[in-house]
Amino acid sequence: MNGWRKLLKFAPFMAVFLFLAGCGERRLTALDPMGPQSQWIYDNMILSLYVMAIVIIVVFVLFFIVVIRFRHKEGDNEYPEQVHGSTKLEVAWTVIPLFLLAILAVPTVTGQFYLSNTGLEDAEAQEDVNEEELSEEELEELNDDVLQITATGHQFWWQFDYNHGDGFTAGNEVYVPVGEKVAFILEAEDVMHSFWVPALAGKVDNIPGIENYMWLQADEPGVYKGKCAELCGPSHALMDFRLIALEQDDYEEWAESMQEEAEEPADTLANQGREIFEEQGCISCHAVEGQGSAQGPALTNFGDRETIANYLEVTDENLKEWIQDPQSLKQGNEMPAYPELSDEELDAIVAYLNQLEKLDPETKEGLERD
Repeated sequence: MNGWRKLLKFAPFMAVFLFLAGCGERRLTALDPMGPQSQWIYDNMILSLYVMAIVIIVVFVLFFIVVIRFRHKEGDNEYPEQVHGSTKLEVAWTVIPLFLLAILAVPTVTGQFYLSNTGLEDAEAQEDVNEEELSEEELEELNDDVLQITATGHQFWWQFDYNHGDGFTAGNEVYVPVGEKVAFILEAEDVMHSFWVPALAGKVDNIPGIENYMWLQADEPGVYKGKCAELCGPSHALMDFRLIALEQDDYEEWAESMQEEAEEPADTLANQGREIFEEQGCISCHAVEGQGSAQGPALTNFGDRETIANYLEVTDENLKEWIQDPQSLKQGNEMPAYPELSDEELDAIVAYLNQLEKLDPETKEGLERD
C-alpha cells in the first residue's frame, strides 16, 4: 500500500507533464497535418497506433485471464499437466505477427514511392524512355513545369534558390504557392543539416556533396515553422526557418517582385543606409535584388521578415545589436561584427533594410503568423 501512496504523490506532476505535451504550436507539429505528405505520415502513425493498441489489448486480456483463471487456489495441490509444445500456438504467434506486419508494410512501401515522386524524377524517367526523342531543352521544359527550390543548409542559416522565371535567391524564409506541389533539392555547404517542416512533410537530410530530393504541398495559406533536424554546431537550436504559403496570384506577384532590378530608396535616410551598406562591404556577402554575393543570407525582402537570424524579433534595437555583435546573439555564425559603426550609421542601415519589402501589405497582413 505504501508503494501506491508514493506513486500517487507523483500523479500531479505526471498530469502537468501530460498537459504540457499538448501545448505545441499548431504549425510546428506533425500531429496536425496541413498537406498531403504530412497527412500520409499522420495516417500511417494512426494506423500503427491502432495495430499496437489491438496487440496490447489482446496480450493483456489473455494475461489477466490466465492469471485469474489459473491462479493457485487454497487446497489445490494437484501438480499441473506439463506442456512441452503446441503446434497450433506456435503457428498462431508466427502467422498473426506476419499478418500485422503486412498491414503496416503495404501502405508504408506504397507510400515511399508516393513521397519520393517529386516530379523531377518523372522528367528524368521520360528522358530514359525516349532517350533519342527528348532533347535537353525539352527535358528542361518538363522540369520547369515543376516549381523547384534548392534549399542549401549553412551554419546556421538557409539559402533558397528558385527556378521561377530567371531565378532568384531568398534567405531564411521560403515562399510557396498554396495547393501546388513544390520540389526541393537539398544541399549543404559545410556540415550535415536536415530540412524539416513538421506540419507539411517529414525531414530529409542535407548532406555536403550529395543532392537529396523531396516535395511538399501546403493546403492552407499561412506561415509554417521549419527546423534543422540534425545537430550541426553550437547554434543548431537557432537554425529555424519559415515557409510562407501564399495564394497563387499573391505568390506570382511576390516572385515577380523578387526579380525586379534594384531601385534607389525614396527615403533619404534609407538611401544613406544603402551607401553605408555598400561601403562597409555588406554587399559582398548579402545579395540584394540580384546584386552582391550569396555568401550570407539574401536580404532582398528583409523588410517582410518576422525574425532576425531566424529567431530574434524584428525590432530596430535587435537589428542594431546583431550588426554590432552577432556572435553574442548566435554563436558560431560567420558574420563579422561592426562595433565601430555610429548610432547615426546604424539608424541609416536599419532604415535601408526595413524598406526592402516585396510582399503586398494586404497579403502580409492576412497571413496567420503563430
